[in-house]
Amino acid sequence: MQTLQIGTKRRQPRKRARLVVRHADQANPLMNPQKSRQHAEARAVQPSRNQRKSLPPVAQRAVRANPQNRQRSPQLAAVPAEQAANNTRGRTVQVGSMAQYFAFQWHITDECDQRCKHCYIFAEGHPALVSMDWEQIQKVFFNALAFCQRYDRLPYLYLTGGDPILHPQFWELLKLCKEHDVPFTLMGNPFHLNTENLRRMRDYGCDKYQMSIDGMERTHDWFRKPGSFKTTLEKIRLINEADITSVIMSTVSGTNIDEIPDVIDAVVAAEAQVYAFARYVPTSDGKGNEKSDWYITPERYRDFLEDIDCKYRDYESKGCKTYFNRKDHLWTLFNYEHGRFSLPPEEGKQTKNPLIIYDGCNCGNCHITILPTGDIYACRRVANSKVGNAFSDSLADVWTGAKMEAFRNYGRFSKCAKCELLPYCRGCPAVAAGSSGGDFYAADPQCWKVMGGNS
Repeated sequence: MQTLQIGTKRRQPRKRARLVVRHADQANPLMNPQKSRQHAEARAVQPSRNQRKSLPPVAQRAVRANPQNRQRSPQLAAVPAEQAANNTRGRTVQVGSMAQYFAFQWHITDECDQRCKHCYIFAEGHPALVSMDWEQIQKVFFNALAFCQRYDRLPYLYLTGGDPILHPQFWELLKLCKEHDVPFTLMGNPFHLNTENLRRMRDYGCDKYQMSIDGMERTHDWFRKPGSFKTTLEKIRLINEADITSVIMSTVSGTNIDEIPDVIDAVVAAEAQVYAFARYVPTSDGKGNEKSDWYITPERYRDFLEDIDCKYRDYESKGCKTYFNRKDHLWTLFNYEHGRFSLPPEEGKQTKNPLIIYDGCNCGNCHITILPTGDIYACRRVANSKVGNAFSDSLADVWTGAKMEAFRNYGRFSKCAKCELLPYCRGCPAVAAGSSGGDFYAADPQCWKVMGGNS
């Protein structure tokens, strides 16, 4: 087997990624290096840019949409690339030899031009804004490389904030990424983007630039700030021209759910290369209850997915340039009910065999979040998921520690543990936690499946 060299400009070809498995009733297999390759193959894989160029356009978009494209289950293994968009949630692409990535969502600053009403930082007040200094940035960067070296992975960074471009050492960090051949996505605002700095971002290795649209103009600008809607749509063209994948993300709640179909039309018209949405995670108890304007009933959300699926499929049948990333894990339940996703025969019934996790929420499986304070979170969307600090703790040690392991007890899910889709779905534990006072294993409030007479 060929070796991985972290910190060099060229990587040796890697062995093709195997199906990821995780035994939910056993200790974390990464605790034991002998078992790590058997039970904890990293779930994030991505072909090289040269490999991507040989793919059909739809498959290129599928791969570039998310570096965590991966095999999902035995019956979906080795699917032809041109069929990628038709697979469950459209994320299965396997082409030749793929490297195995581990994702780090890295917030380098809280500084931002906007004060979004649903933001984790600003939604419930105006805290003191924090940014890492250059020494701290380097410490976190090499901490992440050491993690990947220990577990034989390749690092992939999601650089964000706040708006990362506002950090005074933003360009120095991008230069550091290029020097060590670390690919990255930028997640920020549109306001400081222009032809020149987008070209610089691409030269440093930027793969994708993600922005947000959370409703049509009036609603979006209410969430964020006046002028944000038009500016975001206008900058899509500049991102595309820089040969960076343009990504638009929406946060769906009861306040904007009826506008999402029109948002999709606007995003397609602007020729964004990737579109996805995720559900709002309540930032306070009042926003998570059923009387809140932010709340969505399970039945309404199911009907919403039905409408969006029809719109997606119509656009896809016409050769739309936008790739629709079916990000929400409840798409798995939706596709299961529509006969587009099926379980292997032995998993359609309860057995005494150890549970194997194939897909669903990535918390505790293949990504880590790091905040400007250095705090490590199992998931940024889970408010009580702090597991360490990257300034003082080894990321590799935290990954196998008891605090991280607390998010891997799949048998504790109050509803999902009773469902045959547990290894593939589990909804969104972050939404569940935000709606239940912090219980990570509570039932997803938008899951419409009836279990034992309870929805």
